[in-house]
Amino acid sequence: MNGAWLDFAWLDGDGWVTLITILILLVFSGLLSGSETALTATSKARMLRLEQEGSVRARWVIALLDRKEHLISAILLCNNLVNILASVLATSFFLRVIGENGLVYATVIMTITVVIFAEVLPKTYAILTPDMTALRMSWILRIVVWLLSPITHLLQVISRFVLRLAGFTEESAGNLFPAHEEIRGAIDLHHREGAVVKNDRDMLGGILDLATIQVNEVTVHRKNMLMIDFDQPSADIIRQALESPYTRIPLWQTEQENIIGVIHAKDISRALAAGPADKVNIATVMTPPWFVPETTSLSEQLAAFRRRKAHFAIVVDEYGSLTGLITMEDILEEIVGHIHDEHDEDEQALTRASDGAVEVDGTMSLRDLNRDMGWNLPDEEATTIAGLVIHAARIIPEVGQVFDFYGYRFHIMRRQRNQILAIKIEPHSASN
Repeated sequence: MNGAWLDFAWLDGDGWVTLITILILLVFSGLLSGSETALTATSKARMLRLEQEGSVRARWVIALLDRKEHLISAILLCNNLVNILASVLATSFFLRVIGENGLVYATVIMTITVVIFAEVLPKTYAILTPDMTALRMSWILRIVVWLLSPITHLLQVISRFVLRLAGFTEESAGNLFPAHEEIRGAIDLHHREGAVVKNDRDMLGGILDLATIQVNEVTVHRKNMLMIDFDQPSADIIRQALESPYTRIPLWQTEQENIIGVIHAKDISRALAAGPADKVNIATVMTPPWFVPETTSLSEQLAAFRRRKAHFAIVVDEYGSLTGLITMEDILEEIVGHIHDEHDEDEQALTRASDGAVEVDGTMSLRDLNRDMGWNLPDEEATTIAGLVIHAARIIPEVGQVFDFYGYRFHIMRRQRNQILAIKIEPHSASN
């Protein structure tokens, strides 16, 4: 080269054609790299929505995603061919211009150029705008996949053969996460990024949880049920029913385990409109009780409520013994949180302190506490906070005892017989 680093005299005719060809190949490589990232990051759910709105390109994207194995094979094959061809042309160019050192210059310059302009920049742009990039590139990718389909099919056959030799099968792959868990993960991610507020996250999560929560986890325990003795005079039954804050009340006879009917406030009103209370025949006013097993999932129970056009059911265990009751409102509260109306008693199940501690009713459910406080106390072994303490301590605690479980400190505040009435809970960060 006679001391010249670059002989521009060679840049005529073939030299310029080579440089322009390399530039075109690098641009095409960048488009393929960005398309691969965009198709991987794009949301199929959003594409389905756009397809329903009439977008042809969204339909193309969905078709490509449905054949993801062919798509990835075609992109990788084409991208490697383009990059290799660009590198070969660059090596030839620098060898002719610089001489024997051209191989070093070609390697360094092409590595930097491919990494920056054909990989990092297009993929960064695709990550920031996956849907738009996927829609824009869908027509190019359709052509690439169609042209390379014979080769990609052969590559897939070879790849699957090698994988089978290694002991891997399609059946063993499966889906690591059910659809519900994928949706839950997306909701939590958007909440962390600030796109979904806590209340919306809790409601969406509550809907997803209905299939995994059993009736016994939200049942109003029999200890807290209001029930009326059917053998009382009708006037007394009506008076107790009208004085209660509830619309539907179970009636028992002989013993409280024996629920024989349910009386409704509207039916009482109609009966009173026809005559005095002492003349009302309760047997004709009440409706038959509906018994449901405590192991029913909330989603199944909600469907049963809608199917029967009912809002109230008596819950029994596997032995047929009364355990409590469940209403439509109890299920809805698992989604939207506590629902209060003008007849509900003002009960404060949770009181917050300025030091980060909270005092809770022992019967408060762990799900409600976790939702209100943003905590993650385990609810697999117990339904209420008192049940969790008893399960973890393996004893029925005394007033004044303190326990450290699951990263929290539990102070036993009040107890009646064997029932824990109130517990003060401090996160360890607040108690230290």
